[in-house]
Amino acid sequence: MHSTLPSVIFFDVNETLLDLGNVAKSVTVALKGRDDLVASWFTTMFHYSLVTNAINDYHHFGEIGIAALQLVAKQNDIFLTKEEATLAIKTPFRDLQPHLDVIAGLKKFKDSGIKLVTLTNSSDAGIASQLKNAKLTEYFDGALTVQELQIFKPDLRVYEWALKQMNVEAGDAMLIAAHGWDVAGAAKAGMQTGFIERPGMFQFELVEKADYSAPDLLQLANKILGF
Repeated sequence: MHSTLPSVIFFDVNETLLDLGNVAKSVTVALKGRDDLVASWFTTMFHYSLVTNAINDYHHFGEIGIAALQLVAKQNDIFLTKEEATLAIKTPFRDLQPHLDVIAGLKKFKDSGIKLVTLTNSSDAGIASQLKNAKLTEYFDGALTVQELQIFKPDLRVYEWALKQMNVEAGDAMLIAAHGWDVAGAAKAGMQTGFIERPGMFQFELVEKADYSAPDLLQLANKILGF
């Protein structure tokens, strides 16, 4: 556990701050009502983002999501065109709403004087659109994505690059995410970490656990800030 407050907090966005419920519904419709395949789609998308890291063949995360949806459809004998897959993912991803606890939590951090920056696997245009549509832009001092680096989290190089962009030492920075793999990557890079226990989200037993953990962002902010 770190004893000092971070000067910069990096935030994951999808599921951490923004509710992916509408994406899940859209994917379910594309897969002909098979809501049981949504988790498989998420897993496949993340898996192939790591494959692109391993073989040094970067594609925007949205492209990977579309290709992953087509793959899951094929695996389950569901006819789905690329155009249908694109429509099922791109439109809802750009228009996600924040979880109910997010604005209050961000205000807590903002009022404390800590710099807040997003750090996502999305594209530059994607995160700009998401923050604008969710009315969260005003809470952040910056928005970093992997587009320039062309390597996806949780590769350690992403966190190291982000620290350099903000001119901050690892121990003086924190990452907050609802994904155990993201927290694990940041911790390995030497950063402080906070985990949001969104429904169905858990930390992996074989990696370092988050310094702070709470059911939502407001409760996490209170823990970190000492309220």
